[in-house]
Amino acid sequence: MSEAILGEPADRSMESSVRRPVRVLALANQKGGVGKTTTAINLGTALAAIGEDVLVIDLDPQGNASTGLGIDRANRRVSTYEVMAGEASLAQAVIPTAVPRLSIAPSTMDLLGLELELATLPDRAHRLRGTLKSLTQAPSLSRISYVLIDCPPSLNLLTINALAAADAVLVPLQCEFFALEGLSQLLRTVEQVRGALNPKLTIQGIVLTMFDPRNNLSAQVVADVRGFMGDKVYETVIPRNVRISEAPSHGKPALLYDLKCAGSQAYLRLASEVIQREGRVPAAA
Repeated sequence: MSEAILGEPADRSMESSVRRPVRVLALANQKGGVGKTTTAINLGTALAAIGEDVLVIDLDPQGNASTGLGIDRANRRVSTYEVMAGEASLAQAVIPTAVPRLSIAPSTMDLLGLELELATLPDRAHRLRGTLKSLTQAPSLSRISYVLIDCPPSLNLLTINALAAADAVLVPLQCEFFALEGLSQLLRTVEQVRGALNPKLTIQGIVLTMFDPRNNLSAQVVADVRGFMGDKVYETVIPRNVRISEAPSHGKPALLYDLKCAGSQAYLRLASEVIQREGRVPAAA
């Protein structure tokens, strides 16, 4: 990929000397197969491409975000399990990826047992929030401007930790029949977390994924979700795209695998929308 897209900015001295607050976005949907991890990988890459320093936190025991960003399981010596269990700092877990300005805190299957281990602890819902405080203290993480948390496909303690730590939720929603049913359940959970754990939590937006223009049902789902959620739905719709599906098997985000494919271009547009909704100017053009 050309340096014009993912290379380092020519002159970082032009960036603001005032450090912006880190924005933490949880990518959540209790339904599996909706493009959540794909969105975490490719939105993170797209944000990095337009100048942001991005950290992906993989909270899914399956570790697909880690694999999709080329992090071999043998190299996950410190994972989000150790971070959440209090055995390591976030900085110790973070690994750079092949994408400039994009790093990841990888996960392992050890996360499967974390809920039982934390069950009796009074701060069990705020473990992640506590670790994110180190972003302002660790020199290696000091440039991070966006944190994207890839949640597991369930509303368990890991997802609750992500929602309790996040500024906002980004919801990937597949263009299929039961989309609104699953969305309603997630919105109820967000309201509960807002009331009990994190009053500042908002919905950053809903991104419609796996859109097939040849399928009348896809168009109907888009219309229904926009009618139900209004301007909370991003204008950008992520198409069903074979290049997006192929990229993880090569350990690459779609933007590295095939920048010109429709899916990659859609994620670049989505990144611009996310920043516009945040009301932030990209860190480096």
